[in-house]
Amino acid sequence: MQTPQKMQIRDKALTLPAFLPDATLGYVRAVDSRDLESVGIQGLVMNTFHLMQKPGSSTIQSFSGLHNFADWHKVIVTDSGGFQAYSLIHQSEQFGTLTDRGILFRPDGKGRKLLLSPEKSIQLQISYGSDVVICLDDCTHVDASRAQQEISVKRTLDWAKRCKQEYNLQLDQRKISDVDRPLIFSVIQGGGYADLRKMCADGLLEIGFDAFGYGGWPLNSQGQLLTDIVGLTRELVPSSYHMHALGIGHPLNLVKTFRLGYDLFDCALPTRDARHGRLMRYNLPPDQPLQGEDWLEYVYLQDKKHIKVDRPISDDCDCPVCQHYSLGYLHHLFKTGDWLYYRLATLHNLRFMTQLTERLQNDHG
Repeated sequence: MQTPQKMQIRDKALTLPAFLPDATLGYVRAVDSRDLESVGIQGLVMNTFHLMQKPGSSTIQSFSGLHNFADWHKVIVTDSGGFQAYSLIHQSEQFGTLTDRGILFRPDGKGRKLLLSPEKSIQLQISYGSDVVICLDDCTHVDASRAQQEISVKRTLDWAKRCKQEYNLQLDQRKISDVDRPLIFSVIQGGGYADLRKMCADGLLEIGFDAFGYGGWPLNSQGQLLTDIVGLTRELVPSSYHMHALGIGHPLNLVKTFRLGYDLFDCALPTRDARHGRLMRYNLPPDQPLQGEDWLEYVYLQDKKHIKVDRPISDDCDCPVCQHYSLGYLHHLFKTGDWLYYRLATLHNLRFMTQLTERLQNDHG
């Protein structure tokens, strides 16, 4: 058996590959920190843009950072807010604009304005006590025009340089040692254009970061993983650097992306699916390799066929749910809308994801 690879972050370590659930506002819905630890979660991804509004930066700082505020003392990665610019502003200009200065948000579509500059993003993330800070970037859809992608790459490189400068300034002003510093990641943009991806990657490598992330929407219009572009982006970065597949967390896509060389993953899909009655399980024994796509199977809790089933979601799952509760009982909770269902279903899907990364530690494709 191979020795699992580790990623050292301050006094913490991630066993790789690692899946980090999205805890956008400082929590994963329906579960607490002990729940998360019980199913093997090593870290969480929180969102700077959302946290600066709710609960607000002064509140987080009054608790001496996110770890104390959320009672989560494992790894915390804070995303910068760049994807929110993509998802909000690119849908409608009423929510804000992107300029070379940064991202000007109008969270409610009118009224108050918030400027999230590269410098402000880094200042906030470090003040939150994040273990990994991510540079602000200009996110695009893969189908955006070349002209838009060129602007995105130029802006992403400019913002990355400003983020790195602010990061170094914050470390110096706060007297944070190299051992205690948070890691800093940057994001590679360029859409579906290989030359722009290379330009962005080369520029970011020259600035210098601890690791890199895949930038931009990773799926095509049919919802399929953009394997060629995702793979190319990994090849542009030396293998000595870790790569974060930002927003990639569908189990099939996670396995494909891992085999392309990525080792960090985050996504809201497993927890969102759980809340909507879509539970994951393996369609093969634990000692079998993950070949093809038939190894993944879904259980839809709303199906009447589960009403009287006195067995767990999966006989091979060691999560607290499968150890104690039947499909019949979970179906009952789901149909009656009880909040207990959300907790139990979330725990199961998260354990499925951590089991998946454990299986991949000895994966040979």
